[in-house]
Amino acid sequence: MTLEVDMGAHGPIPKRSEERRRRNKDDGVELTQAPSGPPADLPDLPEPDSHWHDIAVDWYLSLRESGQAAFYQPSDWAMARYAAELMSRLLSADKDKMPNGQAVAALDSVMARLLTTEGDRRRARIELERKPASKQTPASVTAIADYRSSIGG
Repeated sequence: MTLEVDMGAHGPIPKRSEERRRRNKDDGVELTQAPSGPPADLPDLPEPDSHWHDIAVDWYLSLRESGQAAFYQPSDWAMARYAAELMSRLLSADKDKMPNGQAVAALDSVMARLLTTEGDRRRARIELERKPASKQTPASVTAIADYRSSIGG
């Protein structure tokens, strides 16, 4: 039995669906939208290891609060723990030496597979709904008119 999997695209990061001008071109793979924020059915996950670097702990915990976690399976959470461990080791390494480039590239690859950045999610055709920005009231036109009248204009 052969399974077909649609992989993420290579090349430039696609625009968000609301930023695209042309909607008549079929991109092939359908776009999946999910709510942002933590999923409702988050499984019981192990706590971060006590020896992890603070940045690795923050990253691991942020995955629990992210919308892409709705797509995670137990193996994805295990990969997230692996990435946090690798990140912690890189961050805790001797500060006088440059980090190993291969280890940094491997960590970046693992984080991309976990869809941790918006670019990674767009390439995989997944969009998290954005919360609407709060509306700011525009400057009043009457304030300009008052200013002009005060200077004799």
